[in-house]
Amino acid sequence: MGKLIWHELSRYISLTASVYAVWASFWGFFFRKFFWDFIGGTLRSPGGLQPSPKVAVFITIIVKFPIVQIATMVLGFLIIALEYPIPILKGTAIHRSIALRVVLLIIQAAGTVLFYQGTNAALWSLIAAMCYIRALTLKEKMEEAKRNKGQVGQV
Repeated sequence: MGKLIWHELSRYISLTASVYAVWASFWGFFFRKFFWDFIGGTLRSPGGLQPSPKVAVFITIIVKFPIVQIATMVLGFLIIALEYPIPILKGTAIHRSIALRVVLLIIQAAGTVLFYQGTNAALWSLIAAMCYIRALTLKEKMEEAKRNKGQVGQV
């Protein structure tokens, strides 16, 4: 058996989570629901569960104006462009940075967990971030980083 390459595993998980985040934010445009509205809500007989007034800011940025969904879609496309490198990013320091990917995945998870359709994307984004952290602790280097070591500004 071979040795597990953690950054490759996390790359595939990250691609899957980001595609799911883009798809979930697309569906979040049409079916807008703040996922955590059941915490502190009031159960009414003819109206069902009414969210607490304390979460009005989340209702505004998720249900009334889909700001979170738009930001999640943009971030998902950015991570897809980074993981499945577009030619402009291939071989650059941004593409080789594992720490940047961890930060972007955690931000993506924090955004997608807010709306109902994005909860699975949040879970898989955190799993991918944990796998990237494991790759960092094992001091793994990406193959592009090994080839391009010492080359500044050359693609």
